[in-house]
Amino acid sequence: MPSIVAIGAGGDRRKFGNKCVRAYLARGWDVYPVHPRDEQVEGRSAFRSVLDVPAEPIDRVSVYLPAAAGVKVLEEIARRKVGEVWLNPGADDPAVVARARELGLQVITACSIVAIGISPHDLPDD
Repeated sequence: MPSIVAIGAGGDRRKFGNKCVRAYLARGWDVYPVHPRDEQVEGRSAFRSVLDVPAEPIDRVSVYLPAAAGVKVLEEIARRKVGEVWLNPGADDPAVVARARELGLQVITACSIVAIGISPHDLPDD
């Protein structure tokens, strides 16, 4: 089963990080939410950092963070064996993309939910 780490995935079902968790679970992926405060997201244990995630390697990381936080988390992502790093709309600031590439990460700037054939707008907010 492929694995995904959703960075910025919290309990608010209206936000795209949460929608990512639900979409990937629906497609059978092993999902690891990362959130600094939430202990669980959609019934899955949440981790404070990508460094705490037990999966190895990680097939995909999907980032839902503003630029300042996104740049900081890239250093941690680069310390893990990661296939793809998806910088979703809003997380794809040019500075974040540039830093990710400097670190040698395989960067994709697109919606990771749409990539698995689900529209985020079709996922309920409640």
